[in-house]
Amino acid sequence: MSENSVKTVKINTELTNVKLDNKMGNNKNNSSSEENKRKVTSGSGDSHIKVKSAIPRKRQELLKWYGWGYNDSYFKIDTRDNKGVVTFTGDRYLIGGKTLPHFASWVKEKFDVDLLEQPRVPDVPPSFPDTRLPDHVYEELGRISGTSRDGMDRYIRAHGQTLREMAYTRTNGFKRIPDAVVWPKTHDEVVEIVNLAGKHHFVIIPFGGGTSVSCAVLCPENEERPIVVLDTSDMNSILWLDKDTLLARVQAGIVGQDLEREMRSRGCTVGHEPDSYEFSTLGGWVATRASGMKKNTYGNIEDIVVQTKVVTARGVIERSCRVPRLSCGPDWEHVILGSEGCLGVVTEVTLKIRPLPPIVRYGSLVFPDFDSGFHFVREVARHRLQPASIRLIDNEQFLFGHALKAEASWASNLVDGLKKMYLTKLKGFDLKKLCAVTLLIEGTLEEVTDREKKLNTIAAKYGGIPGGAKNGEIGYTLTFVIAYLRDVAIDFNIVGESFETSVSWERAPLLCRNTVRRIRDECARRRLTHYLVSHRLTQTYDAGCCIYFYFAMKCIDANAVKIYEEIEEAARDEIVACGGSISHHHGVGKHRKKWYKGTVSEPGRMLLLSAKRTLDPDNIFALGNMDFDEYKVQSKL
Repeated sequence: MSENSVKTVKINTELTNVKLDNKMGNNKNNSSSEENKRKVTSGSGDSHIKVKSAIPRKRQELLKWYGWGYNDSYFKIDTRDNKGVVTFTGDRYLIGGKTLPHFASWVKEKFDVDLLEQPRVPDVPPSFPDTRLPDHVYEELGRISGTSRDGMDRYIRAHGQTLREMAYTRTNGFKRIPDAVVWPKTHDEVVEIVNLAGKHHFVIIPFGGGTSVSCAVLCPENEERPIVVLDTSDMNSILWLDKDTLLARVQAGIVGQDLEREMRSRGCTVGHEPDSYEFSTLGGWVATRASGMKKNTYGNIEDIVVQTKVVTARGVIERSCRVPRLSCGPDWEHVILGSEGCLGVVTEVTLKIRPLPPIVRYGSLVFPDFDSGFHFVREVARHRLQPASIRLIDNEQFLFGHALKAEASWASNLVDGLKKMYLTKLKGFDLKKLCAVTLLIEGTLEEVTDREKKLNTIAAKYGGIPGGAKNGEIGYTLTFVIAYLRDVAIDFNIVGESFETSVSWERAPLLCRNTVRRIRDECARRRLTHYLVSHRLTQTYDAGCCIYFYFAMKCIDANAVKIYEEIEEAARDEIVACGGSISHHHGVGKHRKKWYKGTVSEPGRMLLLSAKRTLDPDNIFALGNMDFDEYKVQSKL
């Protein structure tokens, strides 16, 4: 990873004095009074920054209603001459507008599928269920905030992004969809809506970016009360930003890309960058205890959050002082972090921010096998030398990354050929075993140079060699594109998904081997012969790491999704048996409820139910996630 193998990006670090006044709402507690006393404004004199979001209220105008991502971004198949050549459309991603000459042959080899048909966009449902929300209640909601009972507005907010939910969208298979959507703009409007829910006995489902992969926002199908989705996307203002204290107060509905864009325009960053960063919201990060790709530098969401404001059925939860730490019993901020919308609505968050790093460098390393790469990553963590992002991919993902490589000039192909010869002939690497590490390093020039030198030294101990800056950048950003594959794969009878776990260092290799073996055994038992199972190490800690598994299979059975879920459940059983967690950052939702009690213990489960009884005795937030039985929660409490 020498100087010529790493991309360097210089960022303007001149910091302007942007401070914003918080005049949102009429809260009387000490914390809000403190914020109101700031009397700081932006250069334009606005009392706060109302962000123009990249995602419109009518989400279906920009985003796919039946799958992941933007309408203009997808894998387009050219069927001329029966070649099935693939191009990724649009210009939002690095591979946008480029032909992928290796992809069709990889799909044929891995899944025995010829890409000779254009994927079919599902038909919009011809009709939607009638709303159950009474007219007079809908009118009362309309006097508080924006509202809609439009069928598509409700339908697109009836789900997250699990394989099951995507199958439902294509077949109109939802047993329930929301009866109305509301868009509050302020904390006080949320208070009014929650009070109205208690008065008129309807259910509230908080909804952010709709990127959940745990069935967390799926409507409880046997819920007899009307269901109202509280879409937080209009609550996206930056209420104030203080560069002296490096803190910002932000409404919880702001989308990740909008938050980062506004911060960067002011010389700052939050640094929280999950794979769903383009569409997920700040409130969703809090509700799921999210983690980002650059957590080594900026921390997970619980490390970034200083203070939250949450509307519950019993009132507003907010600490009376904004301090870095306090010792007065259990930290109730952490009751909200990971509560998955079951206890209330997060409306405002005070966040740590950082000045933009002056230097950003991508890099990559190639290792002869996964074990060598694992030992490298483990030693980097032991010495606490992790860059902003360090990710290890196995051989299957390495080959998959090559399949998504865009066509290049003859000169580039020549260089690639020479690199391949160097790896296989001179270094003795086996192309069917080698793996790669992608790196993202941020800091001052001195810090970045020192860090890459130390990483190179450790890599050499385990046979690692530089793989180039461009490969590192492509590997890092490819994460944002992978989710688009699932939607096109379904049309070719390929179903797949990813799932993650957190595991201690000493158990990680065994967990990886056993989980891959378990998936293969489950496929063999069902006589499935064409499938992909791979894994990567994505986040590291002193005590362990996060492992992501990817599993996709060709299955022409009408119950393909059910079969996939059975195999994934078996894989998760194996993960738990090997000492792994049921989730690292995606939460529990309804999808992983089976393992909740075993993870937190019976007293832990009782504590969760007690919090529900205290904060939401009438089960207004009846999502049924974690251990809340979606139909019997009231009798439990």
